[in-house]
Amino acid sequence: MHIEINGTRLKHKIEHNSQRAFTTVRWIVFSLLSGVIMGVVGLLFYYGIYFAASFRAENPFCLFLLPFGAVIILLLYRFLHYENDGGTNLVISAIQSNAHIPGRMSVLIFISTIISHLAGASVGREGAALQIGGSLGEYIGGLLKLDEREKKTMIMCGMSAVFAALFGTPMAAAIFSMEVISVGIMHYAALVPCVLASYVAVGLSQLMGITREAYAITYIPEFDVWGGIYSCIFAVAFGLVSMFFCICLRNIEHLAHFFFRNAYVRAFVCGTILLILTFGSGGQMYNGSGINTIEACLKGDHYAFAFLWKIIFTSLSIAAGYKGGEIVPSLFIGASFGSLLASLMGLDTSLAAAVGMGSVFCGVTNCPITSLLLCFEMFGMEASPYFIISISLSYVVSGYYSLYRSQKIVYSKFQSNFIDKKAD
Repeated sequence: MHIEINGTRLKHKIEHNSQRAFTTVRWIVFSLLSGVIMGVVGLLFYYGIYFAASFRAENPFCLFLLPFGAVIILLLYRFLHYENDGGTNLVISAIQSNAHIPGRMSVLIFISTIISHLAGASVGREGAALQIGGSLGEYIGGLLKLDEREKKTMIMCGMSAVFAALFGTPMAAAIFSMEVISVGIMHYAALVPCVLASYVAVGLSQLMGITREAYAITYIPEFDVWGGIYSCIFAVAFGLVSMFFCICLRNIEHLAHFFFRNAYVRAFVCGTILLILTFGSGGQMYNGSGINTIEACLKGDHYAFAFLWKIIFTSLSIAAGYKGGEIVPSLFIGASFGSLLASLMGLDTSLAAAVGMGSVFCGVTNCPITSLLLCFEMFGMEASPYFIISISLSYVVSGYYSLYRSQKIVYSKFQSNFIDKKAD
């Protein structure tokens, strides 16, 4: 009898281990497939945005599209019967629950983000990448006949892969899609698929000529007590700016909806205000993603109140209905605010700009691990003490504000207790 029971247990154990091995191999194949598909889509998206932004920079008359670009986007969404666009919030909700992501979302966000960059809206590209990847991930999951739980993993695969292909940071991309869904927990079951999909996508994009975002910090002082003190001071400031950015995004959009209930009128008015502000600022510094300004801050330049203007431009762009996301603008805000603070305190502006990028990104996404990996991939490990102190404090100081309303705060940031609330 005893021998029979042990034999049954052994049989069950072998069957269980065989099932695990089969599932792992299956997901390796799925993630490699996802990485290739998302890598190709990411390539097309990257070059579409690149040519649109370059054409606008060389032909400033494109800025006169600002009052009309958002109207065109609204008409496009209406034509394809997707007027109630949930954006990245819908992608997050699809992983938290069983919300459906329409396949046409990927087409719409692809085209509308290119229109946004052509017109000069102050938007990024990574938010759009999450939507494209999530939408295609669910579509591929449906084609592969995956169940609801497996589809969620495929959605995260898609998010990571397109993010990695665009930004060239596979480690941060792989973790971001798992970390952004629920603050306080990680979806570790998706770790292997997301990592493999990210590295395949970024490898494919590099083969096709897309260089990853990597910057040099001009001077990194040896970390000491004063370095720690300054990092803490800066972190508090970065956390507060993160909160302010999220509050401005919410309230400016709310005010625009309150005063202009017609979406087309709202798009035209907000776009017109953007056009007036653009000519009032004397250039295109706050239009588009602002990569050039980020690079200038990392080289030691600083711009008074550039962070504030970028917040205004981005908030108006989102309120108008332009697409693309707020992640790269948050990096602009962090870089420009960090360089300004450092110049006021007589410190090196390049390091402060780099730390500001990681800290503000963390403050608006509530993703400290992703933020740290992003800094390591963009700047290297030498400044790691500055990054980890500032990012961790910014994470706490920024409270429960987030770019994404559907992001769920599962565990408190301040003590180890379960709160399960939506982000502010």
